[in-house]
Amino acid sequence: MGFHAKRIRKLVKRLVILPFLCILPLCLFSGWLSSSVKPLHHDSRSRNVTVLLWYWPFNRSFSLKGDVCWDLYRIPRCILVDERSYFPSADVVVFHNRELQVGLHKLPTNISRPPSQKWAWMSLEAPSHNGNLHKYAGIFNMTITYRKDADVSIPYGMLLRREAEEHVNEDNSVNKSSLVCWVISNYKSHHKRSQVYNNLKASVPVEVYGRWTKNRLPSSELLPTISRCYFYLAFENSLAKDYITEKLWRNAYEGGAVPIVLGPPLGDYKAVAPPHSFIHVDEFASVNEMGKYLQQLAEDKKRYNEYFTWKKRWKVKRYTDWRERLCNICSKYNSLPKHKVYSDLDAWINANTNLNI
Repeated sequence: MGFHAKRIRKLVKRLVILPFLCILPLCLFSGWLSSSVKPLHHDSRSRNVTVLLWYWPFNRSFSLKGDVCWDLYRIPRCILVDERSYFPSADVVVFHNRELQVGLHKLPTNISRPPSQKWAWMSLEAPSHNGNLHKYAGIFNMTITYRKDADVSIPYGMLLRREAEEHVNEDNSVNKSSLVCWVISNYKSHHKRSQVYNNLKASVPVEVYGRWTKNRLPSSELLPTISRCYFYLAFENSLAKDYITEKLWRNAYEGGAVPIVLGPPLGDYKAVAPPHSFIHVDEFASVNEMGKYLQQLAEDKKRYNEYFTWKKRWKVKRYTDWRERLCNICSKYNSLPKHKVYSDLDAWINANTNLNI
């Protein structure tokens, strides 16, 4: 009887231990798997950020169907909406300045504002064109502008490194028929850019296009026309920190002309533009001296073509879709100060500005 009892006890132990030994590796593997395998594009430690656009800039709307920020720009956990019913739950509410200034829209100050909700002021205009901002003191928590020190920086353009070095034209002077071109709509004789133009045309020929002249250009002809020019006057309408617009990124770089720039200081251009890709007016003692340099450069194919070698390693990205600009809010949201308020928005906007040029 004792012998059989011992056998039964051994058998019971085996029946208990064996399943445990089989299950243990599965548990360990399962634990390792759950800790090492991460979601494809959603961070489980963060939550969705809802961005409400109170109205579309310039009344030009875009589709917000689906997961726009992820589908188009691979920005996760970002809900972009334009329906005002989302106001009570929105993390950020965005207001484009121009519509406020001309009276098309007003801030919803009559609605109870959730304590943690951030209000964002957005503009791509130079400070001199933003109007009176003193009335917005103590209202906004975020700035969305072209400036590098904005809470969310949305420049007109930027450089992207190419994945592989690309072949560029060896002779960019082919098919050039004009030395200098300028497209201008808002001409005022007292602006610095107008004075530079008048001094320059006294020494070299300058072809002028735009609403200010009889040579108006349809948008389809803009880049083809600039491509026939050796140099393009990428003159900004205001002198303001980091204010470098499509005049450089689209007109000159995409048009295939060497840009002659006038706007923020030389250092601002060097911080964002390819090296040896532009000519700054401030680099010359006089406009007449600059004119002589342009003539010499156009006659020297080797030196002229050196202004295009940057295209081998770099390409221009332009921001043209408001959705991409707005989705970038989510990329910055968690790193923004929790309780920031612009007590003097006007002073911040007008820092290091503000001359019409």
